[in-house]
Amino acid sequence: MEESVSPTGISVRLISYTPEPESVIIKAIRVCYKEKEADSVVSPETMREVIRRVIRRGHLSVIEHISFTFLIDGISRACSHQLVRHRIASYSQQSQRYVDFEGLRYIIPPTIAEDDELDKRFREHIAETFKLYRELREAGVPSEDARFVLPNASATRIIFTMNARELMHFLRLRLCRRAQWEIREVAIMVGEILSEIVPSVFRLSAPSCAYGPCPEGDMTCGDPYRPPWYEEE
Repeated sequence: MEESVSPTGISVRLISYTPEPESVIIKAIRVCYKEKEADSVVSPETMREVIRRVIRRGHLSVIEHISFTFLIDGISRACSHQLVRHRIASYSQQSQRYVDFEGLRYIIPPTIAEDDELDKRFREHIAETFKLYRELREAGVPSEDARFVLPNASATRIIFTMNARELMHFLRLRLCRRAQWEIREVAIMVGEILSEIVPSVFRLSAPSCAYGPCPEGDMTCGDPYRPPWYEEE
């Protein structure tokens, strides 16, 4: 399956998805707009044209019938907590309750890493935190309680499954330049993969500013973003 790794070490891997996704969407469209199922064969070009036309009309229920499962590795707990706010999805995350960590993987934000003194202090703080975690475990404190000292910087792994409609919503929000940097990196990599797998759907995916005025109002970044795969009308 497709995999992408960002310069900061985040890994995004597509591990499964609905077979022949565009054919499934076409079947859903036919159910909506035809009296009975037709046996006619539709070319890939025609399928993509029809799907794009239906999506641009705002009829998005037909793309809910295809779904995608991704494995994300190397994001912080701060990032994963944002991801799981997308509620029309299924998640399975590495447990801090049952996993007894022998070493703590952690994420350093670029704004800290670029400053040598801050980077040093951050690493020292993480080292002391993990030292306390190990002392608690060695004292017999169960993992589910010792984990209370672990920071938001702790790296995690998570599998999520979303249908195409929710993924378009995810990309619309998280591709925004004002999104937190980690989840924006995830969104860019997810979008790159999906735009190759189902171009008829996901080459229409972009942040809100691609479709009209920025919804952030006076908090706008002032720099509309068009992802490289995005195909404007």
